Amino acid sequence: MTAPRDPFFPADKSIRASDAPLDVRDLGLVDYAETWKLQADLAAKRGRDEIGDTLLVLEHPYTYTAGKRTQESDMPTDGSPVIQVDRGGRITWHGEGQLVVYPIIKLAEPVDVVDYVRRLEEAIIAAVREAGVTTAGRIDGRSGVWVPAATAAKDPAAATRDRKIAALGIRVTRGVTMHGLALNCCNTLEAYEHIIACGIDDADVTSMSLELGRRVDTTELVAPLVDALKRALAGELAVSDHTFGSAPNPSKGLRRSDVPRG
Repeated sequence: MTAPRDPFFPADKSIRASDAPLDVRDLGLVDYAETWKLQADLAAKRGRDEIGDTLLVLEHPYTYTAGKRTQESDMPTDGSPVIQVDRGGRITWHGEGQLVVYPIIKLAEPVDVVDYVRRLEEAIIAAVREAGVTTAGRIDGRSGVWVPAATAAKDPAAATRDRKIAALGIRVTRGVTMHGLALNCCNTLEAYEHIIACGIDDADVTSMSLELGRRVDTTELVAPLVDALKRALAGELAVSDHTFGSAPNPSKGLRRSDVPRG
């Protein structure tokens, strides 16, 4: 996924195949594997039009998950177990204090996966900026939402690197989406020290709490993020070019055969 480009159909139109209200389900703290099975069941039902579009809002216990482009070098250095999943991307972590949203959405034709990802990012950017992280944006060549590097005026040695505040990983099967986004709110960042998160070793990971200098619970972001997602998917929140930098795509050129098995 690179910089925003013209979508396959008008940006002010809904990307959803249905105009019925979204079914928002707040699941609380739930096991990753169980929720993955739930997603698959809901996605199959959505594909058969047995249910409408659904947003699963939740947190997971401490869990590493590896997407289809994960490399052996990305894996946890502390021997932690990893769940191999069918989403795109590489390895990431989930845990308490991280707000996770899984949209189970039937996309309108023609299916535009890039536009869908950009709309998810736009919603996150809107919610994060509204909460106070006003510099949040995109890095060309990398998915997710980022906070740009900064240098302390009086101490150049205190320079920081670009920091990812929200990660994306999706799967689209027969026009129906699974998996989704994870926004770091008040979770620990220690777990990221044991992996090469998303295959990226030239940037850092951050949280809403770290950026704002106060505790930001997931409950504070649920309503703003869900509202922004509804508006972005409906075409009411326009995708804008919030790109502030560029970097190599960490998954470019990797084959499925490169994924470790276990």
